[in-house]
Amino acid sequence: MNEIRPHQPDIAAARLDPDLLAKNFSDIHPPLEPHEALVEADRCYFCFDAPCMQACPTSIDIPLFIREIQAGNPKGAAKTIFQANILGGMCARVCPTEVLCEEACVREAAEGKPVKIGLLQRYATDRLIEPGIHPFTRAAPTGKSVAVVGAGPAGLACAHRLAMLGHEVTLYDARDKAGGLNEYGIAAYKATERFAAREVDWILKIGGIALETGRALGRDIHLDDLRADYDAVFLGLGLAGVNALGAEGEQHGGSRDAVAWIAELRQTMELGALPVGRRVVVIGGGMTAVDAAVQAKALGAEEVTIAYRRGREAMNASAYEQELALSRGVAIRTHLQPKRVLAHSGQVTGIELERTATGADGRLAGTGEIVVIEADQVFKAIGQSFLADGVSGEGEGIDFERGRIRVDAERRTSLRGVWAGGDCISEGDDLTVVAVEDGKIAALSIHAALTAPKGVLATAGELVGEAIAAVRGVAGR
Repeated sequence: MNEIRPHQPDIAAARLDPDLLAKNFSDIHPPLEPHEALVEADRCYFCFDAPCMQACPTSIDIPLFIREIQAGNPKGAAKTIFQANILGGMCARVCPTEVLCEEACVREAAEGKPVKIGLLQRYATDRLIEPGIHPFTRAAPTGKSVAVVGAGPAGLACAHRLAMLGHEVTLYDARDKAGGLNEYGIAAYKATERFAAREVDWILKIGGIALETGRALGRDIHLDDLRADYDAVFLGLGLAGVNALGAEGEQHGGSRDAVAWIAELRQTMELGALPVGRRVVVIGGGMTAVDAAVQAKALGAEEVTIAYRRGREAMNASAYEQELALSRGVAIRTHLQPKRVLAHSGQVTGIELERTATGADGRLAGTGEIVVIEADQVFKAIGQSFLADGVSGEGEGIDFERGRIRVDAERRTSLRGVWAGGDCISEGDDLTVVAVEDGKIAALSIHAALTAPKGVLATAGELVGEAIAAVRGVAGR
C-alpha cells in the first residue's frame, strides 16, 4: 500500500521570528544607487538596431532611456519609459527580463552578462513615482466617455492612455483594490512596501479616471448597460477561474488554490499570522508555482517541493525563477503527475503521484510507478481559466477562441464598441508587460474610433497612426 501513516495536521503561524520574516520578504533586487546606475548605464552599446527594444512587448526605447541615465537625466529616462509603458515601475520589478530584453542584449550574447536593463528601468521610474511626480498632462476634453472593466495592468494602461487623450474614463474592478495580479497575485518580495497600490495612485494622478471598486461584471454592472451608457467599453477581466487538479481527494483541508493563497499573503498585515504547513507540496511548473513555493519556505515551511509532470526544460517558469526556488531551499521534482491527495480525518497528509514519461510522439503518459510525498498542505498552481460571466449581451454575444475572448490586431472584439485585452483574450501571454501593451493598443484604437470625423473614410491603421501622433503631442508637453 502507498498510504502514509496518519499524523496530526502541522499547519501553524509564526514559524519564524519577525526579524527573519522581514528578511525573507525583503526586496529580492535592492535598487541601484546613483553611482551603480551610472556604471551600469556605461555598459550599454546603444545599438542602432536595439535588439533589446525589439524584445520588449511595449517597445520601450531602451537605448534612449539608458543614455538619459548616463547623461544624468533619470527623470527624462523615466518619461521615455512611461511613454511606452505606464506601468514601467512594476514591470521593472516583475518582468522576466532574463527571457526578454536582457536575453536579447548584445552583451549577453558576447559575455553572458547583459546590461541590467530591469534594474536601470526601476532606477529611472522610481525617480518619478517615489516623489509622486506625474510626467503627463491631459489633452483637451473630447466629450467622450469610456468604461474600462478590470483594474489590472491592461485596464490601468488603457484607462491612463484614454484619459491622457482627453476622454472621461470610469474604471471598474470586482475587488476592493485596484491593481489586479500586481496587487494580489505576485510574490510579496518582488513588490515590497505596497508598491502596487502606490503605483495605482500615481497612475490616477493623470485625472479623468473615476475608480469604482467592488463592482463585478454580471453582478453589479452589465455589459448591455455599459454599451448604452458609454461611447466605448474595454474589458480587461483577467482570469478568475482556477483549473482543477483532477486528483482524487483534492477537496480535503490543506489542499488549496495557490493563487488564492498568494492573494491572502499579499493582503495580510502581519506575515507571522499566516499559517503554513511544515511540509508543503506545490503542483505546477509556472511562475505561480515558484512564487507559492518560495513564499511557503520564507514563512518557515521546513520541506517545500514543486512537483511537475514534465521535465524542467518544459516548465513555464524561467530558468532564473527555477534557480531562485532551488537557492531558497525548494526541491523541484519532475515527471510526476498527481493521482490522489491523501488525507486523515479530512486533513491532507500527503499526495500520491505517478511517474510520467514522454513517448516518441511527444505525448505524456503515466508509467504506473507511484511516488508518495508527505505533506500538510498541497497547493495547486496548474493554470487559470477565463470565466465568461457577464460578458454576453442580450441578443449579441462576444466570440471566443480557445476559451478566451477573440480580438483582432487592435483588440476589437466581435461586439460593436467593445475592446478587450490582457489575460482574458485568446492571444494573452499572462505577462504584465503584454497586458500593458494590449491596453495601450486598445486605447489608441478606441481614441481613433471615437474621434474619426463623420463621413471621412480612413483605414484602421491610419486612424491609429493619428492617435499615436496625438499621444506624442500630449506627452511632449
